[in-house]
Amino acid sequence: MFSKPFGLWCILASSSAFVPSRVLTDRTPQALTVAAAQRRDIIIAAPALLVGAALEVRVKGNAAAASAAGQKSPIVMGDESIMAPKAHGTTEKAVQAELLYGADRNTADRICSFNRRWAERGGYWESTSLASAMKAATEPVTFYDSVTGKALFRAPVGRSVEDFLEESAVHGWPSFRDSEVVWSNVRVLRDGETVSVDGTHLGHDLPDRTGNRYCINLVSIAGKPMA
Repeated sequence: MFSKPFGLWCILASSSAFVPSRVLTDRTPQALTVAAAQRRDIIIAAPALLVGAALEVRVKGNAAAASAAGQKSPIVMGDESIMAPKAHGTTEKAVQAELLYGADRNTADRICSFNRRWAERGGYWESTSLASAMKAATEPVTFYDSVTGKALFRAPVGRSVEDFLEESAVHGWPSFRDSEVVWSNVRVLRDGETVSVDGTHLGHDLPDRTGNRYCINLVSIAGKPMA
C-alpha cells in the first residue's frame, strides 16, 4: 500500500489542475489562464500538504511502534477546535508583558497567537539567556506558556543540560522529548503542530529515529508561572 504522502501526491497530480493544457476541452485564452493558475496554486501548496501528511504518518508511526513494543505512547492528541479563533487570535489574551530569557514580546505575540506555521528564526534562542539559565539551574527547568503561564515543558529529563543544549543547537530551536512534555497542558494536532490547551502555538513534533522531537519556539515558552 502506498504511504499517505505518496497517495496525497497522486491525488494532487491527478487533479484537473494538473491536466496539460493541450488536452483541455476549452482552449480559450481565459480557460488556459485559469488552468495555469490552478496548476501554480497546487504546485505551491503541495510541499506544505506533503510535509503535513508526512508528519502525521510519522507521529502515528511512532505511536504504533510504541504500542507494538508494549509501551503506551505518551502523546496526547488534540483537534482543531483548540486553535479556533478567540479574543486575541487563537488565544484569549496577549502574551505576558515581560517574558523570561530576554525573549522579544512582539515576536512572541505574533508566533503564539496569530500563527500556525511560522517560527522564530533558527538559532534565536542562542541570543537569549536560556543557556546560561539552564546551566545555572540545580534541577530541570520548567518552561511556561508565554500567554497563560501554565507549565508546558520540563527539561532536561533523562539527559544532561549539555545534551539538551547541543540537540537544540543542532536543530535551531529548543528540542524536547516525550518525557519532557507536561501533557496536561500540551496537545499535538494531526499534522504535528504542537500547541497548548489554551491555543498557544508552540512549534511542531518532528520525529527522528530516536522518537518524537518537539521543536519549540522559545518565545512561546518564555512565560512566567501563573500566580
